[in-house]
Amino acid sequence: MLYRSTRDANVKVSSATAIAQGISNEGGLFVPECIPTLTDADFKRIAKLDYIGRAKEVLKLYLTDFTEEELDYCVNGAYKGTFDNDRPAPLHKLDNGEYILELWHGPTCAFKDLALQLLPFLLTTSAKKVGKGRTVILVATSGDTGKAALEGFSDVENTDIIVFYPNNGVSPMQKLQMDTQKGNNVFVCAIEGNFDDAQSGVKKIFTDAAVKGKLKENGMEFSSANSINWGRLVPQIVYYVSAYCDLINNGEDLKNGFNVVVPTGNFGNILAAYYAKCMGVPVAKLVCASNANNVLTDFINTGVYNRNREFFTTASPSMDILISSNLERMMYHLGGNNAESTAKLQASLANDGKYEINGEMLQKLQELYAGGCCDDKETLKTIAEKFEKYGYLCDTHTAVAVKVYDEYVAATGDKKPTVIASTASPYKFSASVLKAVDESKCSDDEFGMVDALSEVTKTAPPAPIKALKGATPRFNNVCEKENMVDVVIDYLKIK
Repeated sequence: MLYRSTRDANVKVSSATAIAQGISNEGGLFVPECIPTLTDADFKRIAKLDYIGRAKEVLKLYLTDFTEEELDYCVNGAYKGTFDNDRPAPLHKLDNGEYILELWHGPTCAFKDLALQLLPFLLTTSAKKVGKGRTVILVATSGDTGKAALEGFSDVENTDIIVFYPNNGVSPMQKLQMDTQKGNNVFVCAIEGNFDDAQSGVKKIFTDAAVKGKLKENGMEFSSANSINWGRLVPQIVYYVSAYCDLINNGEDLKNGFNVVVPTGNFGNILAAYYAKCMGVPVAKLVCASNANNVLTDFINTGVYNRNREFFTTASPSMDILISSNLERMMYHLGGNNAESTAKLQASLANDGKYEINGEMLQKLQELYAGGCCDDKETLKTIAEKFEKYGYLCDTHTAVAVKVYDEYVAATGDKKPTVIASTASPYKFSASVLKAVDESKCSDDEFGMVDALSEVTKTAPPAPIKALKGATPRFNNVCEKENMVDVVIDYLKIK
């Protein structure tokens, strides 16, 4: 299995190179040359395995330059003893045929753990295979990726990790999780700007020849822990395959397939579901759920991607994104794996802030996806309604997906079995969730609201959240978005 760049048809590399490098030299993203498939017999066999076994079965199809021993080392290291009850991605049945795929049972209580517990093993193994020196991981985060990456790479040998986040664009709990991170190789800095500014800044540093030259002189190379790195994205395919296996084991009638609903801003999580569909998982419709930053909803409905719009800071901050990086991979596939046309679209986005796809691509897009959005008022209302009806507590991002799914069913009558990706514990956003279920208990005390939410809902806060109480922040750095490169150079001491 080799990997190509979305922007240069001449690029062809191994999976180890794609993971170690993170992004192609010209700024394109690595994609598999072909997508492997599984048969019905394969799925029935895999359904009998635990999550670790399922992960190995999927990953070996994409990481063909990894030995069986290397995959065992990576997967066991990532998933054994790391998640609640050793079940990284359990399905919770909400209603008849409606399931919540809980992806937040890991050490940082967010779906990014499923990938970022594995990525350090994949990256260090890849670096050794391709003879790479010290790896410097740059991360832009809208909240969850940052902590999950910091946790995964903390004190990992021969690596440094630098995380940038929007100063006023994450929840207090997300901020505390990042700023209290332990590890001798980690650094955290807020920026004055939004997530798109952080993401654009990181991409600019990645392709800065002068900075890359300084790193090389010092035996260092950049890589990424964002989902632009294939090593971040491929573990996410696993949990959609696993969800299908669980539906099989539950005896669901899947002769007409099932739908998948994903709350997303950067498009990586729902793109992983698309790859699972291409592998043979019978996904009927991919429902893309956005918050008030509804650039993806508009794109799916019109074929025009336009980031030139008002940016909203919402109760679902991990989705406060107007530049969806992983959409580039989808455009590459919709355009017939055409690197030249993908490069033109991305150039238009960079220069004009928008692009428009042709009619054929739009038709393919709408056959695959439906799009919907939900504002903060509807998000909180949905949290309250679902808790009252089912006794099930959603976080603000999952509630966006639930609301969009309800509207999709009302508009289409499509009641196929459905899996809704739940991306974070409600306790990561305790202020908003508490406001939804009992506003009278809200206060200025973040951990007081954690306790109040537990009392009101009779649910238990996750241990990693409780452990943050009283923790002292290590980092209080803030920079202008134009100065991100200086922060990197200063931390690495490579002037």
